[in-house]
Amino acid sequence: MSDQAPSRPQPEPRSAYKAVRTITTRWMDNDAYGHVNNVVYYSWFDTVVNAHLIEQGVLDIHQGQTIGLVIETQCNYFSALAFPQIVEGGIRVARIGTSSVRYEVGLFAQGEPMTAAKGHFVHVYVDRATRRPVPLPAPLKSLLETLT
Repeated sequence: MSDQAPSRPQPEPRSAYKAVRTITTRWMDNDAYGHVNNVVYYSWFDTVVNAHLIEQGVLDIHQGQTIGLVIETQCNYFSALAFPQIVEGGIRVARIGTSSVRYEVGLFAQGEPMTAAKGHFVHVYVDRATRRPVPLPAPLKSLLETLT
């Protein structure tokens, strides 16, 4: 066994992410301690990824036969964000499987070079009706490859 403690997660630069989108904070995002509550970060992860997929035409949340279900999520926090800040969310894809994708998201205070928080979530893509895993549709897979 090693005497060394595991290394702590560290903030990352914007250049570590392939696409970035702006998120507007809301008054209700702040908690009693005056900063954005931790659960909001997970909502932002979902928003950043799904908005990108919708805008790129590879996810149809209303009529599409394939939908992504979150099966795992995690976040590390480095500095506080608070309303009325503008937040920028960067995304990249760490792993593409047959029916699953690991997205990694970095959240930045507007204009800041390093992440205020970073994390990941895993989507398993399933048939909308049966909820059984299905292979990633070709257009989705092609877009995901641009985010690796």
